[in-house]
Amino acid sequence: MSVDAATTRRIAHLARIAVKDDEVPHLAGEINAVLAFVEQLNAVDVEGVEPMTSVLPMAMKKRADVVDDGNIADDIVANAPATEDHFFLVPKVVE
Repeated sequence: MSVDAATTRRIAHLARIAVKDDEVPHLAGEINAVLAFVEQLNAVDVEGVEPMTSVLPMAMKKRADVVDDGNIADDIVANAPATEDHFFLVPKVVE
Protein backbone atom coordinates (compact mmCIF):
# COMPACT_ATOMS: atom_id res chain seq x y z
CA MET A 1 0.00 0.00 0.00
CA SER A 2 1.33 3.39 -0.95
CA VAL A 3 0.15 6.67 0.56
CA ASP A 4 -0.08 9.68 -1.75
CA ALA A 5 -0.16 13.40 -0.92
CA ALA A 6 -3.97 13.56 -0.74
CA THR A 7 -4.11 10.62 1.68
CA THR A 8 -1.34 12.17 3.77
CA ARG A 9 -3.30 15.42 4.03
CA ARG A 10 -6.42 13.46 4.99
CA ILE A 11 -4.54 11.54 7.71
CA ALA A 12 -3.13 14.82 9.04
CA HIS A 13 -6.62 16.34 9.06
CA LEU A 14 -8.08 13.35 10.94
CA ALA A 15 -5.21 13.47 13.44
CA ARG A 16 -5.70 17.24 13.84
CA ILE A 17 -2.09 17.87 12.81
CA ALA A 18 -1.20 21.04 10.91
CA VAL A 19 1.00 20.04 7.97
CA LYS A 20 2.51 22.57 5.56
CA ASP A 21 2.52 21.79 1.85
CA ASP A 22 6.31 21.41 1.78
CA GLU A 23 6.15 18.81 4.61
CA VAL A 24 3.64 16.54 2.83
CA PRO A 25 6.13 14.55 0.69
CA HIS A 26 8.41 13.86 3.67
CA LEU A 27 5.44 12.84 5.85
CA ALA A 28 4.10 10.59 3.06
CA GLY A 29 7.50 8.89 2.91
CA GLU A 30 7.48 8.30 6.66
CA ILE A 31 3.95 6.87 6.56
CA ASN A 32 4.92 4.59 3.67
CA ALA A 33 7.96 3.40 5.65
CA VAL A 34 5.79 2.58 8.66
CA LEU A 35 3.30 0.71 6.48
CA ALA A 36 6.13 -1.25 4.84
CA PHE A 37 7.41 -2.25 8.27
CA VAL A 38 3.91 -3.39 9.30
CA GLU A 39 3.77 -5.51 6.12
CA GLN A 40 7.10 -7.10 7.13
CA LEU A 41 5.68 -7.88 10.58
CA ASN A 42 2.59 -9.44 9.01
CA ALA A 43 4.86 -11.79 7.04
CA VAL A 44 6.36 -13.27 10.23
CA ASP A 45 4.99 -16.68 11.21
CA VAL A 46 3.93 -16.49 14.86
CA GLU A 47 2.00 -19.75 14.92
CA GLY A 48 2.55 -21.49 18.24
CA VAL A 49 4.26 -18.50 19.90
CA GLU A 50 2.80 -17.89 23.34
CA PRO A 51 2.08 -14.32 24.44
CA MET A 52 4.63 -13.01 26.94
CA THR A 53 4.26 -10.78 29.97
CA SER A 54 8.02 -10.43 30.37
CA VAL A 55 11.25 -11.50 28.71
CA LEU A 56 11.75 -13.83 31.68
CA PRO A 57 9.27 -16.63 32.32
CA MET A 58 7.26 -15.78 35.41
CA ALA A 59 3.76 -16.17 36.77
CA MET A 60 1.49 -13.16 36.88
CA LYS A 61 0.80 -11.78 40.33
CA LYS A 62 -2.91 -12.01 40.98
CA ARG A 63 -5.11 -10.80 43.77
CA ALA A 64 -8.38 -12.29 44.88
CA ASP A 65 -11.37 -10.81 43.05
CA VAL A 66 -13.38 -9.89 46.13
CA VAL A 67 -15.92 -7.11 46.53
CA ASP A 68 -14.85 -5.11 49.55
CA ASP A 69 -15.75 -1.69 50.93
CA GLY A 70 -12.28 -1.32 52.42
CA ASN A 71 -13.66 -1.08 55.96
CA ILE A 72 -13.06 2.67 55.93
CA ALA A 73 -16.62 3.97 55.55
CA ASP A 74 -16.30 5.92 58.79
CA ASP A 75 -13.14 7.63 57.55
CA ILE A 76 -14.77 8.53 54.23
CA VAL A 77 -17.78 10.29 55.77
CA ALA A 78 -15.87 11.75 58.73
CA ASN A 79 -15.73 15.29 57.29
CA ALA A 80 -19.26 15.32 55.90
CA PRO A 81 -21.64 17.83 57.52
CA ALA A 82 -24.43 15.21 57.74
CA THR A 83 -24.40 11.42 57.35
CA GLU A 84 -26.67 8.48 57.96
CA ASP A 85 -25.63 4.80 57.83
CA HIS A 86 -22.34 5.63 56.06
CA PHE A 87 -24.13 7.73 53.40
CA PHE A 88 -23.79 11.45 52.75
CA LEU A 89 -26.94 13.45 53.49
CA VAL A 90 -27.51 16.34 51.13
CA PRO A 91 -30.20 19.00 51.19
CA LYS A 92 -33.18 18.46 48.93
CA VAL A 93 -32.99 20.85 46.00
CA VAL A 94 -35.98 19.70 43.92
CA GLU A 95 -39.41 19.57 45.46
